[in-house]
Formats: sequence, C-alpha cells, structure tokens
Amino acid sequence: MGNYKSFGDTKFIPNLPKDKLEALVKASQAFQEQPAEMEALWNSCSCLLYSLEDKQKQLGLGDKGITTYFSGNCCLEDAELAQKFLDSQKLSAYNTRLFKRNNGGKACYEVRLASAVKADCAAEGECESCCGNFNFEDKEFAVKRGDYAPLMEKVCYYLQQAQTHAANENQRKMLEEYRRSFTLGSVDAHKEGSRYWIKDKGPIVESYIGFIESYRDPFGSRGEFEGFVAVVNKAMSERFAKLVSSAEVLLPELPWPRAFEKDTFLKPDFTSLDVLTFAGSGIPAGINIPNYDDIRQSEGFKNVSLGNVLAVAYSTQKEKLTFLAEDDKDLFIKWKGPSFEVQVGLHELLGHGSGKLFVQDDQGKFNFDQSKVVNPETGEPVSSWYRGSETWDSKFSTIASSYEECRAECVGLYLCLKKQVLSIFGHEGQDAEDVVYVNWLSMVRAGLLGLEFYTPESKSWRQAHMQARFVILCVLLEAGEGLVSLEEITGQDGKPDARITVDRSKIHTVGKNAIHSFLCKLQILKSTADVEGGRFLYDFYSTVSDSGAHNFLRLRETVLLRKETRKLFVQANTRVNGENVDLVEYEGSVAGLISSFTERFQDDADQLEANLLEMSKNDSPCWS
Repeated sequence: MGNYKSFGDTKFIPNLPKDKLEALVKASQAFQEQPAEMEALWNSCSCLLYSLEDKQKQLGLGDKGITTYFSGNCCLEDAELAQKFLDSQKLSAYNTRLFKRNNGGKACYEVRLASAVKADCAAEGECESCCGNFNFEDKEFAVKRGDYAPLMEKVCYYLQQAQTHAANENQRKMLEEYRRSFTLGSVDAHKEGSRYWIKDKGPIVESYIGFIESYRDPFGSRGEFEGFVAVVNKAMSERFAKLVSSAEVLLPELPWPRAFEKDTFLKPDFTSLDVLTFAGSGIPAGINIPNYDDIRQSEGFKNVSLGNVLAVAYSTQKEKLTFLAEDDKDLFIKWKGPSFEVQVGLHELLGHGSGKLFVQDDQGKFNFDQSKVVNPETGEPVSSWYRGSETWDSKFSTIASSYEECRAECVGLYLCLKKQVLSIFGHEGQDAEDVVYVNWLSMVRAGLLGLEFYTPESKSWRQAHMQARFVILCVLLEAGEGLVSLEEITGQDGKPDARITVDRSKIHTVGKNAIHSFLCKLQILKSTADVEGGRFLYDFYSTVSDSGAHNFLRLRETVLLRKETRKLFVQANTRVNGENVDLVEYEGSVAGLISSFTERFQDDADQLEANLLEMSKNDSPCWS
C-alpha cells in the first residue's frame, strides 16, 4: 500500500506537478461531496507524497532510508540487538515490528506482534503468553500483541468462512492453524499450518497466506504479509512433476560433497499455477515455500511457477530489447520464455530445495558427524554451525535473501547444462542448445540490468534477485577466456549504449567450471554458518565501482537511460452470486488496473479505509 517500488525499494512520486494533482483532486466527485474530509486527507499526505529528502528516497534503516518495520529512531545496532533478544525468547521476527523510545535516558524497545487479539495475557488455546516485559543486555524489552488488529481480525473471519469450503482435512486444518496464527500472533501456529499445506498434495486450487518474504525488511528478518489464490495448469505441471521425479538423480550432480546435502530429499509438490489473485507489493514468477528452514530441511516444501505472470513479465518486442547483439535478438525472443521456464523450475526445486545447514540443537545434538565432515575449501574439519534457534535469516540477516537467490540462480545455470533436464521440458538437439545459450545470455544481461537497483550514494543494493544476477555476471566476467564480453558503445541515437555477448562454445567448459567453483563456495559457507566468509565473498562480487576492467557506475547511467517501461499486472476479482462465483475481468490498461483495485473491497471499503487511516495516524509520530 506504499509508494515504494516492490522491486527495487525506491520511492516513486507522481509524474505531475503538485499543484496540478491538487487541482485534479479538488475537481473530483469525492471532493465535491466531502470537501472537509478530502482537504484533510490531501493536507496529511501531499508533502510526504512529493518529498525527495535523502532518507525518504528509499527503504532502509537509520540514515540509509525509511521503513515502517522499525520506528524512525532505530538503526542497524538496534535491529541486531532485537534479533538477539528474539532468539533468546525463541520468537521469530517474521510477524513483528520494533519501536524504540527513550525512558529517562534509557532505551526501551517494544516488539509488536501482528494479531487480532490485543490482550497480552494467555489467550484461549495457549498455555502461556509470549508477551511481557523483559530485561535483556541491560535494555528494557516489551513484547505486545495487537499490531494491525483490525486487519488481522478480518483475515481471521474470512479464513473461518473458507474452512467450510475446504476440499479435504489437510486444507481444513491448515486454514484453522492460519486463523490461530493471525489471532494470537503465533509464528509457531503458522508453521503448523504450513505443515498441513505441504501435505495437501496436488490440489486444483492452491493458496498460501501470511508473513512470508523478508525482502522488504532492511534487516532481512521480518516478513511482508501476502496471500495468493491460483489454479493449477495441469499440462505444465506434468513437466515439473517429471523434474521432481528426477531430483534424486540430479542432486548428486551439484558441486558440493554428499555431507553438505540434505540427508533425504523430501519430494515436494511442484506445480505451474495461473494466478487468480496475488495480494502483496509485487508478484513473483516462482515461489519455494514455506520459508522456515527447519521445515524445509526435515519435512519438505512446495514449488510453484506462476505461468500467467511469466507470460506477461517476459513478453517483449525486438525493437525494445536492449544491450544484445542484433543476431542474438531473434533467438532471445524465441527462447526467452522456454529457457526461463527451465531456470525457474531448477531455481525453485533444486536451488532453494537443496543444501544442508549444519545445526547443533539446544540439547547439544549435532545433525552431522563432526569427526568426519571436512570443509572442501580448507581441507580442515568443519568448525562452525548454527546453534539452537539460529536460522539462516537471523544469522546472515542483511545479505541472506540475495545470497540465497544467487545460490538458486547458480543451480539453475549449472543444471540446465544437463541433457536430461532439457529433455524433461521437451527440448532436444539444437533447440536444447539454444535454450541453454539463451538462459546464460539472459542471466548476464539481467546482471547488467540489475545496476538500476544499485544506489551509488549509499553503496547499497535495493533488490535481492538483481544483486544476485549482477554477482553472477561478475563471476562469469572474471572467468575470462572470452566467455562473456561487455563493452560500452554509442547507440544509433548517438547516446551511450552497451553490448553484452556470450561465447556459446565456452559455456560447457569455462562457464561450467566458474559456476561449479563459485556455487560450491556459496553452499559451504551457508552450511557452516560462516557469516564472515559469506559476507566477504558476496560483498566482493557485489561491488559496483568505476575502476577495474568495467566502469559499472558509468554503465549504470546507460542502463537507466535505456530502461524499459515496467509491466502492469491487472488482476481479476471474484463475486459470490447466489450459489455461483462470478469472475470479473478488466481490460489490460491503467484504467483497468484502477477499476480492479477500487472494486476489490466493494462490501467493506469504508470500514477498511477507516481502519487504515486510524492505524496510520497512530503510528505516524514514529517516523516524523
């Protein structure tokens, strides 16, 4: 609901002078009917809407930007301390926000759990409450419930309604646990619901809801609330099912030793879905969930490829295709869709679905043999691991999301070289080679395009996937031997341009070796919880500078100059009509997008708006 891009985290402002927008607002029917209320609304947001103060230009912590996961006076040190406190209480950060205040010169922190229940005492179905006041490292912490209570209450009400329409017992229990999670603010209940969701194999209608992805939190631990409903595309899902069946043959092909792979591969559901609705700040092309590592490691997960999202996101016209040689463009347009389908399949299933985390639990028990497991990078016994309630996200925090996306992308590049994989997707002979070529070409081009999502002023990346692709571009450029060539040129319009090419004859040799080595490093550092080594490696390849073989800061200006218009996703609505459900669709235009949004909450729009305004008003002093 904010004016910060979901993909890139930068602020966008109206492409219209402030006085013109004000005139438009005042000419509206709403203003004629409720002038006082509309005037107050305009006055409350018009300055912030256009503000381009440094701190408000992007999402970030402290001086680096703005975020509503933390009060405005929090910095990185506060986020780190809060994470330690949450770990000590065995609480997840996924459904929390952190507010800091000064109490007589002493810092006091309030951790707010999103829940329908506002009372901090033990609620129905709980043995004891996780709420209360705590002293931690000489700081006061209070854990409270009721954040976003009016919205969570609505979600719970409709989840209860949905239970009567569940297709089976797993779905019914799943919905019940979600409802419990959002009522009490319990991540454990959401994990329980996710367990039932994993067990619900091959449903025709697929859905998931909760605080899921942590990309928007500058610290990388808090989830963004999202939910989706989608319908299975059976034909495409058959191909993904074949990939799942081949997983146990393909996993040993990955470049790390057997001890660094999960003890058993838990075959997930892998389906291609057509999205009916996806509620969140952005719509992904593929998903691997749940994001709880302990469940993924020992109980399983589901993979989802969103087919109708891919179709819109990757449609392009030849004349709008940037940074490629002319003789690559036709091939790219022909095979971009099919190659991305292969990449998404491998990325989600064998990327996010692979690799073991070495853990010592609270009882001191290890999930690996300390006396035998050797770090292949050092030749020494493994000397670090995750302890107790530490997780991948809590340990690697600010780099966790991008690092993991990079690992999954590398798995896709590496395994797409296998003929068996290409055959599963129906690609043989020359077509198969073209799919590989376009997949690798597409990845390095994406790395170049990723520069749009880098902020030179703060030397920070604003988008996990695009940082990951830039890192891969740098790894492949470093491999040398003419595998990837990147040059700055002058375009036909006389303005700066660039061209990126891949020598397809070297993908299976130079390229494969480079990804093999880098991917192995990524996994070893992840498995062993080596944050220092992981951060050093990832920061090295993430560096954007004007020195070295390529002036990436100058190339960034070129990328911005030749940026493609972003895609708009217009979503349908559904209406209950007696015993039937009607699908309401809209034209693919800006007007269609607006209609789709304004008609989404026809029955309770006034109440929702009042709730949102009230919550916004209560919190606004925390960021002023």
